[in-house]
Amino acid sequence: MANNAWPFGMNSTAAEIKETTKLGGLPVTRWAAYPALAFSLLFFVVPFLIMVAVSFWQRVYGRLEATWTTANYEKFFSKSYLVEALFNSIEVTVTTTLISILVAYPLAYILAHKVPPRWQRVILLLTILPFWTAYVVRSYSWLLVLSDNGIINSTLISIGLISEPLHLAYTRGATILGFVHFFTMLLTLTIYASLIQIPQNYRHAAADLGASPLQVFLRITLPLSIPGVAVGAFLTFVITIGDYITPQILGGNTEVLIPQAIMLQVSRSANFPMASVMSIALMVVVTGVYLAFSRHLKMDRV
Repeated sequence: MANNAWPFGMNSTAAEIKETTKLGGLPVTRWAAYPALAFSLLFFVVPFLIMVAVSFWQRVYGRLEATWTTANYEKFFSKSYLVEALFNSIEVTVTTTLISILVAYPLAYILAHKVPPRWQRVILLLTILPFWTAYVVRSYSWLLVLSDNGIINSTLISIGLISEPLHLAYTRGATILGFVHFFTMLLTLTIYASLIQIPQNYRHAAADLGASPLQVFLRITLPLSIPGVAVGAFLTFVITIGDYITPQILGGNTEVLIPQAIMLQVSRSANFPMASVMSIALMVVVTGVYLAFSRHLKMDRV
């Protein structure tokens, strides 16, 4: 191979390569990381540190005082309705994630292994079409379907199956349904991306060795597709637990979730210290989930 095939030459020393990849006395890779580092510090680290500081402040007669105290944290854990809002969010989020996985995995599997390759792009396009609809519009569309005068109740009454409308809207089930409608599509994409990267030779070799289709799935396909499931599940968890719009529209105020509780603290009483405490509690939950999923959260494997 000619020396010019390698940018530094076949005989280049480590010192020459290191010197060539420097810009202004610093490695090029380090210069390239500075904009991203500055962006993260300015828009993530600094706001988070401010929120932590405010969580220890006091609100006295409608004004914030930088008097450090743990009273806000004590109040949060002593008020059952605030802790209940956090647990409500966790329950709704976990239920949404599990249902979305159970619905999305078969869809992704059929798309990856049963649909001819020439049709896969068309079906993928149809799968992502709902993403082009505004998030608020989708939520209100479900409200029209689930309300007392909505499509479901009107149809059931007209055919004589029920005499009184079913209470479908403004419930936890309505909130979960709205979430599942959106995140099933997201999980289908991440799982599909993981499935198509599994070499077909693995499945064929297992079948040649006498494995049944179920054994091939359980021992080959499922374990190798876990990264796609984990990435989609984590994204679903993070977005769902911090979502305010869907619970507000479909769930109403019959069951308050933690994003709604935070908004109430800000909009009704301007209690920014308590809102900060609740936001930190939410971030602790998300961080714990991330640590649990971190083993599989490698986007280069999806």
